[in-house]
Amino acid sequence: MEKYEEVERSLITSYRKRIWNQFIRSIREFEMVEDGDKIAVCISGGKDSMLLAKLFQELKKHGKQNFEVVYLSMNPGYNELNKQKIISNAKLLNIPITFFETNIFNVVDKIDDHPCYVCARMRRGFLYKKAKELGCNKIALGHHFDDVIETILIGMFYGSQMQTMMPKVLSTSHPGMELIRPMYYIKEADILAWKKRHDLDFIQCACRFTENIAIRDNGSSKRAEIKKLIAELRQTYNKVDINIFRSAQNVNLDTLLSYHKKGEPDHSFLEDYRKKKMDILKNGVKTYEMILNVDGMNSNDCENRIQNVISIIDGVEEVVANYKDGTVKIISIKEMKKDFIKKKLNEINYIVK
Repeated sequence: MEKYEEVERSLITSYRKRIWNQFIRSIREFEMVEDGDKIAVCISGGKDSMLLAKLFQELKKHGKQNFEVVYLSMNPGYNELNKQKIISNAKLLNIPITFFETNIFNVVDKIDDHPCYVCARMRRGFLYKKAKELGCNKIALGHHFDDVIETILIGMFYGSQMQTMMPKVLSTSHPGMELIRPMYYIKEADILAWKKRHDLDFIQCACRFTENIAIRDNGSSKRAEIKKLIAELRQTYNKVDINIFRSAQNVNLDTLLSYHKKGEPDHSFLEDYRKKKMDILKNGVKTYEMILNVDGMNSNDCENRIQNVISIIDGVEEVVANYKDGTVKIISIKEMKKDFIKKKLNEINYIVK
């Protein structure tokens, strides 16, 4: 039996539960593959993308969808050793890659501000463009479960935001193209176990910039820090990674200070808070309507009128008030007295006990 045949067989036997089933789960749950699709499986040369390619080969053989696949590998400027390693591994695993050249590393090497971000954006753009040239409507990337939960924490700890890595994304710069992440539920530990079992040797991150960072900072990075933190937390609670992941599924907007959607202004919790408070007041135990006209009244008359209003119901703390300028507010009795005397208040709509 050839090496690639052993690898393929293990995916639907030994690693069926931990890898194959999780791959199928992502595809079905997030509707990633549809009839008529032509998908470019993007191969960087690392363990994740190589596994993704083998999974798609198995899906093509055993799946029910009518779709096409191309295996796309881009050279952003690897040294010759890494380039040949990708080609030889593809041959070993029987993956028919389409290889194309770019000069991304040369460009990014000259950038001081956020080079990793620029590199990622450029690589994504080149992959979209090449995939579209090949007639594809989707690109598939090898991000896994650990990438997802690390991204959640990186956003919180270093980006002051709550967000996650989405299972699929519509491209805005390349109309008609989509990005899918079919390994969304596969844990990195299972990928490493699969790699070790078959004694496979893939390239690591071959970017010149990150190699320099690793040498200078003893291999540290924000993602590495988060990965280490999660590993430590697992020692005391082995489901911590699952709970981090589920936190992105169980978001309760009622308990967030604010949130925003693309193209919309920020939404504050106060928006719903005011509305709910109005509803509670309007649907309270008992309501009274009264018009308060302050024209011609002196301060003593106003005070007496306010005391008469308050005496109607015991325990009044707040009222819904209409102002002469057309605004409506929920105000305290103290505020009502002040605004009434200043002749700002026109009408108290509801008093609730």
